[in-house]
Amino acid sequence: MNIQNSDTKEFQSINTAYNSLFRTNRLSIGLVAPLESYPNGPVPIMDDHLERIQLAETLGFSAVWLRDIPFNVPSFGDAGQMYDPFVYLGYLAAHTQKIALGTGSIILPLRHPAHIAKSAASVDALSGGRLILGVASGDRPQEYPAMGITFESRGERFRESFEYISQAWRDTPMFENEFGSPYGGMDMLPKPLSGKVPMLITGASQQSPDWLARHGDGWITYPRRPELQAKIINGWRSKVKEIGGQDKPVSQSLYIDLVADQDAGPDPIHLGFRSGTRYLREHLKSLEAIGVNHVVLNLRFNQADIEITLKRLAEEILPDFT
Repeated sequence: MNIQNSDTKEFQSINTAYNSLFRTNRLSIGLVAPLESYPNGPVPIMDDHLERIQLAETLGFSAVWLRDIPFNVPSFGDAGQMYDPFVYLGYLAAHTQKIALGTGSIILPLRHPAHIAKSAASVDALSGGRLILGVASGDRPQEYPAMGITFESRGERFRESFEYISQAWRDTPMFENEFGSPYGGMDMLPKPLSGKVPMLITGASQQSPDWLARHGDGWITYPRRPELQAKIINGWRSKVKEIGGQDKPVSQSLYIDLVADQDAGPDPIHLGFRSGTRYLREHLKSLEAIGVNHVVLNLRFNQADIEITLKRLAEEILPDFT
């Protein structure tokens, strides 16, 4: 089911990362950190983590994505890359050259937006415009009381934080907000290289469809059957068009376990599947056809050697998505 149409317009130009990742009617492929298999527990080892990201850059993957997980919550079962995302982004910016650096996603209600705005602008400036700021309202209830915040307030706090960040990147901003009221006699520095960092909203983040379509520079959603995903993406793009906005990109994650037999069919795993490269390529092509612009591969449950898997993906999959 192809939802692309002839009147689709190019996405807006924002920064180096956004412009390289997102192209209309095309799909690019990124990876979520850590580039490591850790199927039996929530905490990765993080061995060779930088070397693997540098290898991914050399092999031609378009982006590496970090998660914002302040606490190792047992019921969630995944500590992600463990390092604070903004600290790690600075480290990666200094040790890579061209790969886009993304967050999937910063939990806005759990941080003050002034800190997010300054951290994101700093990473964007230091990396040469390579930051994509995925943001979310959060889905781990245990973290909120740990920070003196109610879980039920996360929707309003997300909206207020999003608006604060957008305003803070302007010159000498003056506005009133739940998080504070900067006055026009002071300024936040540095500025993002292009004036803003693209912010992609994850899921609904407790907001209305109109608000999501109007404010996000793109949308991060979850893996689903292509038929259902097509309907959901079509609804998102119809809402963007309805409010008179320019077309915006869609990204999704996908867990994979790549097996040696390239012709092996799919077996389901958590939020993805185990298969050979032939089926993976067909699946990615189906996502491209329905309007997904970027897929973030997660190798947490991958059983084969990670370096070998990255090289196989680069040789057998990436040539169709560059």
